[in-house]
Amino acid sequence: MSHVPPPPPSYTRREALSVIAMAAAGTLLAGVSPCARAAADAPTSARAPAGPSATQAAPAVVSSEFVFEQAPFASCHASTIAETKDGLVAAWFGGTREGAKDVGISLARRDGQAWSAPVDVATGAEGDQRLPCWNPVLFQPKDGPLMLFYKVGPSPSRWWGMLKTSDDAGKSWSPARRLPEGILGPIKNKPVQLEDGTILCGSSTEDAGWRVHMERTTDLGKTWSRTDPLNDGRNLGLIQPGILNLGHGALEILCRSKQGKIYQSRSDDAGKTWSAPAATDLPNPNSGIDAVTLKDGRSLLVYNHTTTGRSPLNIAVSADGKAWTPAIVLEDEKGEYSYPAIIQTADGKVHVTYTWKRQRIKHVVLDPAMIRGDRAVSKGTP
Repeated sequence: MSHVPPPPPSYTRREALSVIAMAAAGTLLAGVSPCARAAADAPTSARAPAGPSATQAAPAVVSSEFVFEQAPFASCHASTIAETKDGLVAAWFGGTREGAKDVGISLARRDGQAWSAPVDVATGAEGDQRLPCWNPVLFQPKDGPLMLFYKVGPSPSRWWGMLKTSDDAGKSWSPARRLPEGILGPIKNKPVQLEDGTILCGSSTEDAGWRVHMERTTDLGKTWSRTDPLNDGRNLGLIQPGILNLGHGALEILCRSKQGKIYQSRSDDAGKTWSAPAATDLPNPNSGIDAVTLKDGRSLLVYNHTTTGRSPLNIAVSADGKAWTPAIVLEDEKGEYSYPAIIQTADGKVHVTYTWKRQRIKHVVLDPAMIRGDRAVSKGTP
């Protein structure tokens, strides 16, 4: 019989009573309506232990909201978030459905009080035809304009990279320009900026199997270089790397795979060369992930801790980027909760955005001081 699992033993009696009371009051972070996509509905029995349930996420959660309640598009997906001097900016692709010709890039800004209404900032218009847009990525360099990378093309195997910039924190945008041949930009997850100013992007291609590579620019996107693929795309299929900047030239990428696990690779020379990708212990149901290194040196990973479907949506924590402990379940009801983006802002808070049932984009703010890797339990565990 399903019930609210007890809080971890490290909680005080007052904290435990608070968590249970919040669960009873229905203040969970999960959605409750049926899944818009049947393929995302995984039975509880198919899920691996995922960390403390959504009922136990409350101590770490500062706030939870939708970026918008209503929008002119029927479907949305693949959000991205960045912090600018004027506040937060989020973007995603939206339209009739993923891959439809009317799919464009929409954006909203948050000034500290509320999100602005979504506005269209990019389309796939090419002469007399229009092609779908895909996977926007926002990035704010230390010095320079806000950057919006995205893809345009009929499919992921035939798309190309595009870039727009904003000098006013996302209020207005430059004309779009196509990235050089062979360069796609960050394919889903945010880049990192290295100590010398280099912007390092995790990228991948899908035209000859799923293959990961890395791209870099030292001049804010004017010129580019890239590595060779890190995997062959045949025996091992990887895409959409998220980057952890571990400091002193040490980097790690975590990748979506077709092999049922999240894969990782490491670099000790600021991303010039990389180790052979290896499987982690974390499951991956062929769904996007994202990760960030915190100011305190720990790393957080947002992912679906399951081998089937795209629920639950979880956060794991690591002290070294190697050993991961499930820490929070953001969503655990039936539905699709996927394609997360995660950043840490200047005030130390952690912000996560993700797809909520392909209908909305959800924004959750976390206090990293309250994120602990506790005993792995999940909703419904006896």
